Amino acid sequence: MSATPACPQCTLENTYVDGGNFVCADCGFEWPMAADTTGEGGVAVRDSNGNPLANGDTVVVIKDLKVKGSSIPLKQGTVIRNIRLVEDDAEHIEGNSDKIKGLVLKTCFLRKA
Repeated sequence: MSATPACPQCTLENTYVDGGNFVCADCGFEWPMAADTTGEGGVAVRDSNGNPLANGDTVVVIKDLKVKGSSIPLKQGTVIRNIRLVEDDAEHIEGNSDKIKGLVLKTCFLRKA
């Protein structure tokens, strides 16, 4: 049995390894060798405790933060509901607090609620 998987596009097993990709000799389709472990096709986003975050989660700020462009600081314990993950960036999320809209926050200052 071959160590290379069948082509996901044409389902034929005539595939080979080329650099970091698998290549189908029949249809020419290429896909990465690294298995996609996140399930969303992006990078795994984790909070300060290592818990995985997903779109729509609720997080809590673990430290007082100064907010650029605002005179109101983001206090420890502030709840950010319905977060959005930044595509291809595991360090940032987008969200809104009760007083400040359009926040982009680093995940190292957040924990999952």
